[in-house]
Amino acid sequence: MSLPFSPPTSEALDEFMSRPSEGVVSALRETEGDIAVLGAGGKMGLHLCLMLQRGLEAIGQNNRQVLAVSRFGSAETRERFEKGGISVISADLSEAIDLAALPEVPNVFFLAGVKFGTAHEPGMLEKMNVQMPRAVAKRFRESRIVALSTGCVYSFTSPESGGSTEESEVNPVGDYAISCLGREQAFQNAATQWGTRSALIRLNYAIDLRYGVLVDIAQKVLSGEPVDVSMGFVNVIWQGDALAHTIRALSQTSAPPFVVNVTGPGILKVRDLAERFGVRFGKEAMITGEEAPTAWLNEVAKAHNLFGKPEIVIDEMIEWVATWLENGGETLGKPTHFQTRDGKY
Repeated sequence: MSLPFSPPTSEALDEFMSRPSEGVVSALRETEGDIAVLGAGGKMGLHLCLMLQRGLEAIGQNNRQVLAVSRFGSAETRERFEKGGISVISADLSEAIDLAALPEVPNVFFLAGVKFGTAHEPGMLEKMNVQMPRAVAKRFRESRIVALSTGCVYSFTSPESGGSTEESEVNPVGDYAISCLGREQAFQNAATQWGTRSALIRLNYAIDLRYGVLVDIAQKVLSGEPVDVSMGFVNVIWQGDALAHTIRALSQTSAPPFVVNVTGPGILKVRDLAERFGVRFGKEAMITGEEAPTAWLNEVAKAHNLFGKPEIVIDEMIEWVATWLENGGETLGKPTHFQTRDGKY
């Protein structure tokens, strides 16, 4: 599945990012019925929908629908889904009327939530990351639900520890991470109350060429800005691999929820990544700050044993990001703020 070169255009990148692996195709063969992706208008939604659609086509089940549900603020966003053969439903999941009007589906991927711009809006975090998931879990209590979460629900841990496992204590830092734990609890409560089967995907840093931790670092090195290494260690995973693992988790849904860390192998040092981009660009990487002894880090043996290791490795991601930026490839202008240690976004 790997490419020997960076995808040259956004269209080529979208096509590559949404290619279903053999594991995805096999997982979809084990499921029945339509699939809804709730919160599809976010950064991962389009590629998830396209991968699902292409996977269904690969097994000759074109009669099954992939439904993309979002507010769809722009016609352009909506059209990108429709072009891929995805059925689109405009709905605000935080509105009871819209939620009730959604069709019954046996398979649900839940991607909705808020993060950035919420540092001074705890009410928004509560509404969108806690109350809304609670309502969704109730509405689709008979469905299998795969819900996107985050590694931020864990405590900071040292790189020497290898990262938090799924059995590690959850002790979120800051209002955003606390609200994410509230989102998980919505599905845990649904399992207790109705036997709802779900999977919670604790994802750490998906990488696209248009945004992500590597883009943040590379852009700073390329423009001669200092890279803050206070949050000195990260896990990353190619977004296509993250989506493949997320889809395959559908077959693992259970009550209580199946919990799995999704990220790439190894713990990466931010300073090393900056210096590698410096070498690649022929520029000195400017560094600011000192590494704290801990970071949000995930241990991934469970996912890799179940789903296999990611197909795209860090060397490829670094080279592709560098080439993409050098060639003036589009970026989303949405920094990850991975350096944040106080949990305020």
